[in-house]
Amino acid sequence: MTKRPIRTGRRRLAEIGWREMVGLPDLGIPALRAKIDTGARTSALHAVDLQIEEEEGERWVEFHVPLPHVSRSKRCAAPIVDERQIKNTSGVTEWRYIIETTLVLGPRHWHVEMSLADREKMEFDLILGRTAIRGRRLLVNPSKSYLAGSNLELPRNVVLGREEGVSRTLARGSISALSAYDQGEEE
Repeated sequence: MTKRPIRTGRRRLAEIGWREMVGLPDLGIPALRAKIDTGARTSALHAVDLQIEEEEGERWVEFHVPLPHVSRSKRCAAPIVDERQIKNTSGVTEWRYIIETTLVLGPRHWHVEMSLADREKMEFDLILGRTAIRGRRLLVNPSKSYLAGSNLELPRNVVLGREEGVSRTLARGSISALSAYDQGEEE
């Protein structure tokens, strides 16, 4: 269900819910349930089994992203853009690797930074913090869910994640989001 944009002056805001389906095409993840958390500064992706490598003078992190309703986790790799101290959900500061990746939300896409964290005990595998949505003309409606739509539009020529050292490019198209998620309110 797509809502009409809300007008503020001359510019329009797109309304999104407190949780949305997003895609991370650079990592080869077509659909993932995300919580929009304006209280969190940095976005966090559930990642386990992190391994650091150096490739042509650039540091990379390889990691697994356990996906819901999938028996095998997705192996991903991305260049490390930073390492930061970030407070976890319990308020404890921990060092995390930061990667940059393309985020797809409904018909929109842009680059975001996200930390890699073990979120096994958390409800959502991805938290979108306020820096990921800042300046994107989005209005978060905390009483609604999945307002961006169930189809994720891929930008033209998105390079999907490295698999065995080979990059794949996908022409413009759309990926249907997983429909197995419940629509009930939680948290």
